[in-house]
Amino acid sequence: MIDPALDRRFPDAAAMEAAGVPRIPRFVRDYMVGGIGAEVGLARNRSALDAVALMPRYVVECAVPDLSVTVAGVRWAAPFAVAPMGLGGLIWPGAELAIARAMGAAGLGHVLSTVSTTAMEQIALLAGAGRIFQLYSFADPEIDAALMARAQAAGYKVLMVTVDVPGATRRRRDIQSGLSFPPRFTLQTLLQIMACPRWAMGQAGRGIPAFQNILPVLPKGSVTEQAAFIGAQLEGHIGPARLARIRAVWPGRLIVKGVLSSEDAAVALDCGADGVVVSNHGGRQLDAAPASVEVLPAIRDRLGEGALVLADSGVRSGLDIARMLARGADAVLIGRPFLQAAAAAGPRGPAHLAAVLMAELRTTMGQLGMSRLDDLRGAEWSL
Repeated sequence: MIDPALDRRFPDAAAMEAAGVPRIPRFVRDYMVGGIGAEVGLARNRSALDAVALMPRYVVECAVPDLSVTVAGVRWAAPFAVAPMGLGGLIWPGAELAIARAMGAAGLGHVLSTVSTTAMEQIALLAGAGRIFQLYSFADPEIDAALMARAQAAGYKVLMVTVDVPGATRRRRDIQSGLSFPPRFTLQTLLQIMACPRWAMGQAGRGIPAFQNILPVLPKGSVTEQAAFIGAQLEGHIGPARLARIRAVWPGRLIVKGVLSSEDAAVALDCGADGVVVSNHGGRQLDAAPASVEVLPAIRDRLGEGALVLADSGVRSGLDIARMLARGADAVLIGRPFLQAAAAAGPRGPAHLAAVLMAELRTTMGQLGMSRLDDLRGAEWSL
């Protein structure tokens, strides 16, 4: 339900972004909002979505829109979930818990990152039946197996394997702003923190965030040595052999995240995946990559209507959700706006944003004269 006390100040995701982003210290803020290179890909995500026009229909019989959808065997109240986001607790204190609680209460999907700062068991208690664990696959199969066993024990029935991080990236914003994890308290970062007192007070009450999901598998040693270990373990492509290895170990549904080519999508399903997430990682990996919404139709055509196809990168409204569904997605993942909602409005922010997105999607479907999500396929208008 939309929070009336928040609605006038924060009627949409853009308002939450405008209010929330300035509250976050620059070295963390730039990590959250930035892309790679000249951030052409970041801008392309937005422009490509804006280019998708939908034909309204008014002289039709139309019932109240039903937003619910089944994803990986679980019914979601609406066709969107929180995307996996690393360092959530560093970006805003308590954000990961607030987001999980909001999605669980609303009956929506929630995907937890391997590199979250809150343990998967704690999130599982809040996120509800739509919880999914995202795996960054390690070169050591025993580490993968340990993470999967822990996720299974915590009640996660769906695993999402991210494949679009074959190596370390260089993001100009992060280099210039002094991002590190754990944070290095230099004069530069301390001045940035002092300019954001609410963030500072929240972090002071919680302590320095840590990668709670991978702490048990890290070797003993300094932070620098552990960072080097993680980098070396995550280096390299996740080819068919590794995907097949993961499929053989994981007993539940398997989704592969980070595909943009129809060939990769087909290979993922051939390796036993139940679905894919069409994603350019929010414009953070390859600045020349196409936008997800641009390649969705080709991937849907290649996989057919029976395959699960999710999408992310750039979604900021209920209208954007409809655009993605019109182009071939079954549901979408949304990341940054939920962190920004927490920064703007505190623990109530993510729940308010979820309600706003559902209201926007319901309004969009009403304008299109559609009562079922399936009807959105083919709603795109073109000359």
